[in-house]
Amino acid sequence: MLVTRQPVFRKFWHAVMPLTELADGPKPFRLLGEDIVLFIDASGEPAALRDRCCHRTAKLSKGWCVDGQGKACGQGAIQCGYHGWTYDRSGQVIRIPQYEADRKISPEYRTTAYRCTAHYGYAWVALEEPIADIPEIPEFADPAYRTIFQFHEEWQTSPMRALENSFDNSHFSFVHRATFGVAASPKPSKYELVENESGFYAETVIEASNPVKFHAISGVTDAITTRHMRNAYFLPFSRRLDIEYPSGVRHIIINCFTPIDDGRMQLCQWLFRNDTEADCAAQLLIDFDAEITREDKDILESTDPDALVDTRRRGVEYSMESDRPGMLIRKHLMQLLAKHGEAEVHRGNSAGPVITTTVRAELVEASRSASTSSA
Repeated sequence: MLVTRQPVFRKFWHAVMPLTELADGPKPFRLLGEDIVLFIDASGEPAALRDRCCHRTAKLSKGWCVDGQGKACGQGAIQCGYHGWTYDRSGQVIRIPQYEADRKISPEYRTTAYRCTAHYGYAWVALEEPIADIPEIPEFADPAYRTIFQFHEEWQTSPMRALENSFDNSHFSFVHRATFGVAASPKPSKYELVENESGFYAETVIEASNPVKFHAISGVTDAITTRHMRNAYFLPFSRRLDIEYPSGVRHIIINCFTPIDDGRMQLCQWLFRNDTEADCAAQLLIDFDAEITREDKDILESTDPDALVDTRRRGVEYSMESDRPGMLIRKHLMQLLAKHGEAEVHRGNSAGPVITTTVRAELVEASRSASTSSA
């Protein structure tokens, strides 16, 4: 699947960057192949615009924020670094330094604005009117849990690859053999799966290696422990992993696999723990999960990011019984595409513009109208 060629993904919220990254001015990002710029507006809220000035197309991310008098500041309107044209969060040009103060600015002078909101310490962006809410993370506001912002980093792979890997129990003994994988147990535990409107819930218990350096993380001292894993998938590219150790320690990971373009994604990862800094230092937890994610990153970046989604395409990729969660992800993505009149776009059929069933029907109707008129 080539994610930038599937219009429906533009209608979801995507985690783009921590709000702290915007504290010192505008930042660029590429979302689903679209170059955008993010900044903090005068009211302290994140905003997102197309990263092009409508004057001479310079990147707005080369500029800075200004206040109502046009002075540089930490938050406000965004001023182009080329000629100083200044935009509000709606994308409208509100100041042109070369104009007299009382001269009106044409309403046509504007750039595209995208929906942008602050949630869970991140700026989230939807390129079009969103059709689903941002997944809920109740632990973020729960005093019984601490929040640890772990990662936001670029990977040379696709969200589909990262998603199916995050539900794949059969790679632990191989990819994670140096961390928590148990080499003597290559056969994966079976998931109990329950589908729902936003995706599915998957629950299982696995064996996990527990060396001395991990004792504070698990809260137990056994060489081999267990992880009660409650895993959930949310359309299109998010998941929640709730790991419970026998000690009662909960290690809850939230991932958003944000699509940058057809060969790259951004991993966003939050961690929630029901223990304290005295029990287990946050840096140890970051280092622990970083080591594990490095193992995943290394193998996933060796895969083809154009992952098969429509399983009716035979002979492209083969599966086994333990791949069932990944097959359910494909099922839900295909249902989403079909609901919005789309088919999977991949390298084999990506030449030329994408014609969805909705667009095709409109073209047929237009053709009929043209034939009637000419008759």
